[in-house]
Amino acid sequence: MFLNCHSFHSLRYGTLSIEELVEQAAVLGLKELVLTDINTISGIYEFKKKCEEKNIKPIAGIEVRRGNELLYITIAKEFQGIGEVNRVLTSYNCDGIDLPAQPDFPNCFVIYPLSNIPAQLHENEYIGIREEELNSLFRKEYQALIAKMVILQPVTFTTKKEFNLHRILRAIDNNMLLSKLPKSEICSKSEYLRSEQSLLEAYQHYPQIIANTKNILSVCQFEFAFTTRRNKRHYKGSKEHDINKLTALAYAGLERRYGKDHAIAKQRVEKELQVIDELNFSGYFLITWDIIRYSNSMGFMHVGRGSGANSIVAYCLGITDICPLELDLYFERFLNLNRKSPPDFDIDWSWQERDMILKYIFDRYGKNHVAFCGTNVEFKYRSIIREMGKVFGLPKEELDELTKNPEKVFKDQVVQKVQEYGKLLEKFPNQRSMHACGIIISEEPLTNFTVLEMPPKGFPIVQWDMHVAEDIGFDKFDILSQRGLGTINDTVKLLEEKRGIKVNIRDTTLSKDEALCNEFLSRGKTIGCFYIESPAMRGLLRRLKCDNYKVLVAASSIIRPGVAQSGMMREYIFRHNNPDQFEYFHPIFEEQLGDTYGIMVYQEDVIKIALHYGGVSAADGDILRRAMSGKGRSRKALQKVKDDFFESCRQQGHPEELSTEIYRQIESFAGYSFCKAHSASYAVESYQSLYLKLYYPLEFMVSVINNMGGFYRTEVYIHEARMSGAKILNPCVNRSEQQTTIYGDEVYLGFMHLEKVEAKLGRLIPEERIRNGEYRSLEDFIKRIPIGIETLQILIFIGAFRFSGVPKNELLLKSRVLLGDFKPGRRAETLFEEPVKHFKFPELKRNIFEDAFDEIEILSFPVSCTPFDLLQTKYRGTVMAKDLIQHHKKEVKMLAYLISRKHVPTKRGIMYFGTWVDNNGDYFDTAHFPDCLERYPFQGGGCYLLLGTVEVDFHFPTITITKMAKMPFIPDPRYSHDEEKKYEAQERMREDVSMTFRAPYPQEHEIGLPRMKTLKE
Repeated sequence: MFLNCHSFHSLRYGTLSIEELVEQAAVLGLKELVLTDINTISGIYEFKKKCEEKNIKPIAGIEVRRGNELLYITIAKEFQGIGEVNRVLTSYNCDGIDLPAQPDFPNCFVIYPLSNIPAQLHENEYIGIREEELNSLFRKEYQALIAKMVILQPVTFTTKKEFNLHRILRAIDNNMLLSKLPKSEICSKSEYLRSEQSLLEAYQHYPQIIANTKNILSVCQFEFAFTTRRNKRHYKGSKEHDINKLTALAYAGLERRYGKDHAIAKQRVEKELQVIDELNFSGYFLITWDIIRYSNSMGFMHVGRGSGANSIVAYCLGITDICPLELDLYFERFLNLNRKSPPDFDIDWSWQERDMILKYIFDRYGKNHVAFCGTNVEFKYRSIIREMGKVFGLPKEELDELTKNPEKVFKDQVVQKVQEYGKLLEKFPNQRSMHACGIIISEEPLTNFTVLEMPPKGFPIVQWDMHVAEDIGFDKFDILSQRGLGTINDTVKLLEEKRGIKVNIRDTTLSKDEALCNEFLSRGKTIGCFYIESPAMRGLLRRLKCDNYKVLVAASSIIRPGVAQSGMMREYIFRHNNPDQFEYFHPIFEEQLGDTYGIMVYQEDVIKIALHYGGVSAADGDILRRAMSGKGRSRKALQKVKDDFFESCRQQGHPEELSTEIYRQIESFAGYSFCKAHSASYAVESYQSLYLKLYYPLEFMVSVINNMGGFYRTEVYIHEARMSGAKILNPCVNRSEQQTTIYGDEVYLGFMHLEKVEAKLGRLIPEERIRNGEYRSLEDFIKRIPIGIETLQILIFIGAFRFSGVPKNELLLKSRVLLGDFKPGRRAETLFEEPVKHFKFPELKRNIFEDAFDEIEILSFPVSCTPFDLLQTKYRGTVMAKDLIQHHKKEVKMLAYLISRKHVPTKRGIMYFGTWVDNNGDYFDTAHFPDCLERYPFQGGGCYLLLGTVEVDFHFPTITITKMAKMPFIPDPRYSHDEEKKYEAQERMREDVSMTFRAPYPQEHEIGLPRMKTLKE
């Protein structure tokens, strides 16, 4: 009897999850249920599964609205009918085609509200009559329509509290106070789930209406095969043609990669092709190859990673640059007969080129067959508190206090309501968004399965997330972007443009395991390099003395939270440095994990131990794989794996204590680990960037700056360029471009770094200079460039007219005289058509540090000097960073400039790891424990005096801080007569702060695996 049920997928309207809706229907003994969310099918697939679990017949439909106006409710007679409605809503969402007043949906029943009855009803069309509208049927105009009426009992909530929640959602959606929300924006108070008997009693005098309703429920079916794979099946039109094409490409690539007579490689190719064919994945490989082929034809650089990089076929096709034989990559991690979905190919392009790749995919495979995966952006408690506060009309002060302390107990009843309903909304879907990288390429038109939406990015999205996509048979292609590849690409282009040097950086043999690269790796000299520049990674490289490709591959995975959370990162470091001072705690660990000293480092290692030590089935191993990849959602399935693991361990006679510790480590990997091929792909790119940094440091750092860096702020990369021999110069209208550029060893900062200079103007200045020659003076510049007084003054303050030899003070006065209230649009009317008048300006002297303070105000860091030069003190510390390793366990006093700090949770409270440079420009690291931070907290960017004890941990020194104090700058000479502003500039100095929200890592005494074997079989 319930033809119009809403779930919380009716965004900012419904209040029930699919599970709650079906559960309540089951409690009431309902045998059929119709889900008709507003303009969406997001929940229908989960709805079908949940209904069938409760022996309820699921029926799917969509409630169609224009804004908040209900047009009609559609109920699919069969699954094909959903596609009919999907296509109309897709045209509305993506093409702006208005919704039809009376649609043609032959495979649907269409139910109109009493307020929107068409002139002529078709056979499949009905009028929905609510219980409260039954009295209207005494009216003559409606009596003739009773034969075309059905029961309309919408479901939006079940309790009074949920009705209030619905009202709050509508107020949030309309951005208005709850008290001002009109009744037209909310549902009727009768829209709740009730017993079928009570509903039939209400309509007992209208048997025809009851019969019509029952007929719809009887006729409609929702048949859907979840096991059918729905991606585009074939690249060449048939399975046979696909495997033939794939085989030809694989063998051509085999010869190119390995030569003609590599028996082991050939055997691996044959084995993979056989499994690929058996699992019907040839089309998936060929489509991926086709995308790479296009990329190569455009001269783009890509990185293929993910589990697909375990494949030698992928290596031969050029999808990846990872040789699986070199690293003994685990074939079953990539493909096995238990696996229903194809392997992951996560393919990265430069952030500047990714949109062109996406355009090719959409054009090549058709807009009806390609879309981005969607995501449900959920309400988060802290963010919803602010939204809720607005709805309830809380004053800003109370709202700020509540947002900062959402769990605090407040006496105010309104605030208590905000907290109460805020918690109810947590995890509700709030809006649909685009998946960061997941593309679906389907065999059938996607509108057979979903409505498409068009977000601002300009590519259509489906209405379900990656989990639902996989449930219903779609596997995504991950098309990603990153700045690391942009940096590598731009460096290569810059070298050819500026120096005529061509570097074939795609040839991985050029950079991988290169001798100088290995030396710098082991010293952690990697700032600016992809994935290996963070303080934690540089410290790990030094602790491991990482001097080759395979160790870097391991390090790329060890740094992930999975290994660290298991507590085994430190153990790996110890065993790597002391390979003769430990024992394998079980023979299987030596046999399976010998390369990593018996420690689980990669996802494959976890599967190996689960299979060979734990004795779990291959199917259970696949569940673990999905959990580690962040794809598994079923807690029940994971619990079953855990139960099977311990039962099998007991049957094999393994010690309970050892098995418990091993499974603790296995669990720590969930969602936070790399497969080995993924780590290897990252390591190759790290080598490519490090090679360019070492041999072409200035061009490389300029490219890092132009790609907006990585882990650090721009200032740090400018410092790196200076340390590599660059002369760093402020923007100049006659030398600079929108981006930073280089002439020999002179690096001119780009206009992009001037926050108040628009990008359009930053591009126009060099374009005009190229067309009509260099700017001769400030007057000439103003005449040629449409610019306002404020922007012009920014350019003057940063020194962009220093070529003229005119002091800044005079330039500023001139700009005001020449422009005044001048508007760029009135350029033709200005005095510039007349001879320029010459004025005599008073001579003003400038302090040598005024430029530095101008730079801090505009850029947030000085360029013409270092931060140390601006300190009041001349003290520079007793020890320099380069000598710290010689001061183990000794107290040192240092003066340093703060680069970054990382927030880390511990059981004693929050601590920080700091990264600094000394007066020589060298980096070093500090540790700040909670008790010290209470007395000596960080006070923002700038220079600090540090006192602490040096701890050298496996070749890597860290200072444990006991005291620190921020050191004052000299007074700002620009404000020598303004006491308040004298010290403002120092507050603009920045720091990089990275936050970590995770459980504290276990301490050594909390890890149950002994270094020397004590637990005997």
